[in-house]
Amino acid sequence: MIENLKTAFANIYRYRELISSLVTKELNARYRGSALGMLWTFLNPLLLLLVYALVFTVYMRVQMDNYAVFVFAGLLPWLWFSASFMEGMTSVVSSGDLITKSMFPAEILPMVKVIAHFVNFTFSLPLIFIFMLIYGVPLSWSLLWLPFVVVTQLVFTIGLVYFFSVLNVRFRDTQHIMGNFLVLWFFICPIIYPVTQVPEQWRFTFYFNPMAIITIAYQDIFIHGRSPEFIPLLLSFALGVLITGAGVSLFERYRDTFAEEI
Repeated sequence: MIENLKTAFANIYRYRELISSLVTKELNARYRGSALGMLWTFLNPLLLLLVYALVFTVYMRVQMDNYAVFVFAGLLPWLWFSASFMEGMTSVVSSGDLITKSMFPAEILPMVKVIAHFVNFTFSLPLIFIFMLIYGVPLSWSLLWLPFVVVTQLVFTIGLVYFFSVLNVRFRDTQHIMGNFLVLWFFICPIIYPVTQVPEQWRFTFYFNPMAIITIAYQDIFIHGRSPEFIPLLLSFALGVLITGAGVSLFERYRDTFAEEI
């Protein structure tokens, strides 16, 4: 597993120029023909925030200070994760014309999707700081934890994408099942509600949900100005490494059969 992991990242470095080209093409194609173009990188999360703010501060009345900043702290990482997961999972199936070319490195396809949405996430991060300024949320030294939290999410996402991209080639129902499961996954992460609103006897379930741990870590950094819980975050990182190793191993094992399956 470790050898496959090293080989995969060595190949990613080897094909870095091709990956960069495909990521650029992906970003340009996403908003091609749109009058606002890349502005949708900022507008999409803003519009989602307005929806959640309307529902949960006007209709359902969540009693929480700086709710907009709170939602942004969890929503932006989730948008990166969910979009990367769904598009990365279907990346092999949707690239049949490339897969059939014997010289094309299929292992970069899932990575391209994750990196493209990571770029979007990076571009939209300033929105959090703007809202922190508007609501008077102070910046804190806890922001030094941000790179580790981002890397933890990146590794976890890459692992899942590699694993499920293989399953989706063999079983096309995977994308439909996981698309519906993502809706449930969103609501069992404390993104639109604070952890304090969850009954205390059920809060332990967050420790079995890596995306919940990552979400809480972002909230600790941006909202509470404190260090995230290190042990759960470290375990999430370790789980991400294991899943990435398993996913890459599975991808390497079945890569030669993709052309026939597609």
